Amino acid sequence: MSGEGAGIREQGPGVEACLRRDGAPGRGEKQRPGLRRYAGPAVVVAAAALATAPELIRGNSCGHDFDVHLVSWLDCLNAWRHGIVYPHWTPSPNYGAGEPRFVFYPPLTWMAGAALGAVFGWRFAPIAFTLLCLAATGLAVRALAREAFDNAVAALAGCAAIFSGFALFTAYERAAFPEFMGGVWLPLLMLFALRDRGGSASPVRGALDGSTVPLALALGASWLSNAPLGVMASYLLAALALAAALLRRSWTPVLRASIAAVPGMAATAFYWLPAKLEQSWVDIRQATDDPGYNFENSWLFARHASPVLQMHDAVLRQASWISVSMIAVAVAALAVCWRRGALSRLQRPAGAGWWIPLAAIPVAVLFLLLPVSRPVWRAVPEMKFLQYPWRWMEAVEAPMAIFFAAALWPQSKEPRSRRAQWAAGMVCAAAFLAATLFASVRFFQVCWPEDTVASVLSDYRAGTGFEGMYEYEPPASDATLIAMALPDACLVDDANAELGRQDAGTGNLVWDAGQGSCSATFAWRRHGDENPEHRELRAAMPHAGFLVLRLLRYPAWGVRVNGQGVTSLPRRDDGLLAVPVPEGPVDVTVDWTITPDVVLSRWISALGALGLFGLFLLERGLRRIPVS
Repeated sequence: MSGEGAGIREQGPGVEACLRRDGAPGRGEKQRPGLRRYAGPAVVVAAAALATAPELIRGNSCGHDFDVHLVSWLDCLNAWRHGIVYPHWTPSPNYGAGEPRFVFYPPLTWMAGAALGAVFGWRFAPIAFTLLCLAATGLAVRALAREAFDNAVAALAGCAAIFSGFALFTAYERAAFPEFMGGVWLPLLMLFALRDRGGSASPVRGALDGSTVPLALALGASWLSNAPLGVMASYLLAALALAAALLRRSWTPVLRASIAAVPGMAATAFYWLPAKLEQSWVDIRQATDDPGYNFENSWLFARHASPVLQMHDAVLRQASWISVSMIAVAVAALAVCWRRGALSRLQRPAGAGWWIPLAAIPVAVLFLLLPVSRPVWRAVPEMKFLQYPWRWMEAVEAPMAIFFAAALWPQSKEPRSRRAQWAAGMVCAAAFLAATLFASVRFFQVCWPEDTVASVLSDYRAGTGFEGMYEYEPPASDATLIAMALPDACLVDDANAELGRQDAGTGNLVWDAGQGSCSATFAWRRHGDENPEHRELRAAMPHAGFLVLRLLRYPAWGVRVNGQGVTSLPRRDDGLLAVPVPEGPVDVTVDWTITPDVVLSRWISALGALGLFGLFLLERGLRRIPVS
């Protein structure tokens, strides 16, 4: 036995009671081959099913973002049916005028939602998404806990993460499916960033121990799930690597993080590079300048006098209480573990380099939730795009759950402690059931008639469209001026002519033929179902003028009139495309074009994927070579 291992053994069973490496059995614990090895994952999946039970019984919760994501899933599947593997245009928003949502919104979740809808149907797809995300969150936290704890503690930690409060709040109150993925990727990022398998002869061998490629994948998946999550993952990785390097007095964690970040970010450049370079083509600042989205309006327990923000404040108070509770549980659990002497006696390979960075996360997040951290939010690049400071609670879920499980679960194998384990398990089961009931009452959002899956599907198939997202409208335009029920093309004399009129009953802008705003109207040529990235119109114009298309302006659209490309298009206040046309027969085509930044991003992603594959082969080869 090595000196470190002997040191752990000499310190008595207290260490074994709190920490074991790679799930190795303690003294008196026998290996149980077969199906028992799957007991822990099975418990976590069962816990996820319990947390999803309200939706299985009552139907999906129509949280704040539910409609937006459902429409994205529908439009993605429609694009797939036209052979567009990676769609860019979302045709349903802005009442059929569309928007470039797929350019700027990370693709992993809207593609996953579309796939679930194709397999399970749209009624069950949101529920399946919630179930899979909760189960994956629990399994990811369990994997992180298994670096140090035995199977029972790791399984309890995975369950605690599912019922932590923030996960259920995100699932039911907000239906923020992309943010949901933070519970999956951040624990995995912590796992591979902090892993220390020991026995390395050099920092390079220690860094390339088989953890670098999965670390790169976890970082890349964070960016492909949610842009604020990608920002958090990047800063979290840098902080964890630096903390672990200082604690271990080794550059290995920093080297691993640096090596992983390059191919991980390069492989995902097909999304984030066009999204970054094309921000000037939309009014992306609305994502941070809107009073409801600005991070300064989201401080812990903040209250605002504006009636517009009162509903926002109600959600903020919920998130604030959840944040305070989770941080309090994490700190209290740490104190219990410390009092038991477990943390001070930990040795490598798990050791201080493993638990201290995790323990620092709740403290750092609490600082970021308070107004005193305002200079940090202003100074650190891209932090303002998180919009809500309490999004950092996604990083607290795993540490809180692990320390909670370590503090609560009895570890001794004596009969009396075995009874204590059963009692602890029953208490946890009751608490998890209570959390589910609380979420079903407090967080569950009953769908309004117009928000049900059936209603959204009906409007989608009717082609009436839906409200768009303001940050994706063209600069110096206002998408709220787009009238409902517009024709595909409207011939006008003035390029900026108003098309709709305000409906006295609803207050919405609505177009109808009796208003006389169009001298003539035309429909797209349809070959069966409409291709979302190709439009074609052939008609005889009674006079020269401008065809106002029910299509939001975007530079990637290639417009041709009678075979000639049109590059100079007048601007409209509502952001719609206005195409000059002559009198007589006209053939207008509008096609989505591949911009140079998209070509560049695809090449970078291809190189990044090759780099990941080469790194995988290198790590695999190094692990076969014994350390001298």
